[in-house]
Amino acid sequence: MSILNIFQKNSKYFFNPVYTRQLSSLETTMELLNQRAKTWNLVTISRIRGYIHKPVLREALDLLQYRHLVLNSHIVTHQHNFRNRFYLQTGTTEKIPLRAVINSEEKEWQEVVNQEMNQPIDSGRYLMRTVLIINQQNPKVNYLVTTLHHAIADGLSSVNLHSEIFTYYEQITSGNLLNPVSTLPPLPPPEKILGHLKGAKLNRWILLLKIAWEKLTNPPQTLKVEKYVPISQRNSQIIHRQILSDTAEKFFAQCRAENATVQSALSAAMLLTVAKKILNQQRKSIRLNCLSYFDLRRRLQPPINEDNIGLLATSQMSFHTVTTNTYFWDLSRRIKQTLGASIQRGDIFKMVFLAKHLINFCFLFPHQIAATVSVSNIGKVNIPEIYGDLQLEEISFAGSHALYAGMFILHVATFQGKMLLNFVFSQPSLSQHTMEKLVNEFMEMIEEISHLPSQVS
Repeated sequence: MSILNIFQKNSKYFFNPVYTRQLSSLETTMELLNQRAKTWNLVTISRIRGYIHKPVLREALDLLQYRHLVLNSHIVTHQHNFRNRFYLQTGTTEKIPLRAVINSEEKEWQEVVNQEMNQPIDSGRYLMRTVLIINQQNPKVNYLVTTLHHAIADGLSSVNLHSEIFTYYEQITSGNLLNPVSTLPPLPPPEKILGHLKGAKLNRWILLLKIAWEKLTNPPQTLKVEKYVPISQRNSQIIHRQILSDTAEKFFAQCRAENATVQSALSAAMLLTVAKKILNQQRKSIRLNCLSYFDLRRRLQPPINEDNIGLLATSQMSFHTVTTNTYFWDLSRRIKQTLGASIQRGDIFKMVFLAKHLINFCFLFPHQIAATVSVSNIGKVNIPEIYGDLQLEEISFAGSHALYAGMFILHVATFQGKMLLNFVFSQPSLSQHTMEKLVNEFMEMIEEISHLPSQVS
């Protein structure tokens, strides 16, 4: 009998709560993206040193699923007035799928990630799936890959879930799982959490008109689509890179010295990498735009506890003019100022209400490119490194982005001083060769600016 079954049988604290609610507008948009475009599902990758036994991992996943009610839910569809409505529902949800893959080479984990990104979540059965990758040559080096539905979680949630899995694994193997696991109450939909913010709903239309005006009057330049195919034929691919702790620390120090943020510096590097490619071909001055992502938890009152998984991330679109003489840190500071002003105005909250309209635009006009670049940086990952006999050596995440043809996309997490970067792109709009070249130029730029003396006192 499993640990979970023993608790359910012997503890009055274990029960199976019945939970049903309609998906909000934003959550519904995430389900449509999953169904129609294999987009915005969250893939999280951990590199673990130590033997992982699949049966114990199975029990840890069962406990995780019990603790988070949304993981014990699936999505059902009901038709109302000839329109589909989606509901989150418990009761018949399957266990979180777990499969094991044995690889001959360590780098093959990236192929598994590519497979996971391009497989929609079977949301009528479950909202999370898991792959354990075992290295045939060195079984003490394993990778855990999870795929989460974006309607119920964001990047920070997905990373914290890995820590929970390893914690349960340690407790099961050591026999220290003595207290019953309690189910966390689910969070309300994002729009309901933000519903108390005065003017957020009303002023969203002003923000939408502002974005539309920027795009129409001075259209931002983007990477050239090398091959156009319909949305259903697009696929996500990942390119993984790392910035080692020595260079990362120098980079962080430079950001502080230059009065920039890590987010603004990464965005500047992405924009300048693309600008270099376009300016060589066309002109001396171009307009570009950048999608930046933010965690809302600490910006809410009261703040949302990180133990609760949920869709509590938002984005902001900023527009920037880049010339052949643009100085890296000047652009970084401009991006910081622009994003700071946007946060002060509350635009990041309004974007939660606008997301479905911007996504619908991408579906209606599949030839259009949403933004030049996209940067999602969750910063320092504050989870333990040691879990009994297991050592978490690396953890990173990526969103599937098949829909976004022609975008240069970056997901960043920092763990144990090392920055882990996952570049995602939609094929065949951009080729592997093009992306490899862009990524290499980006990495060279970060290396160069990290080791230059600061010019700001």
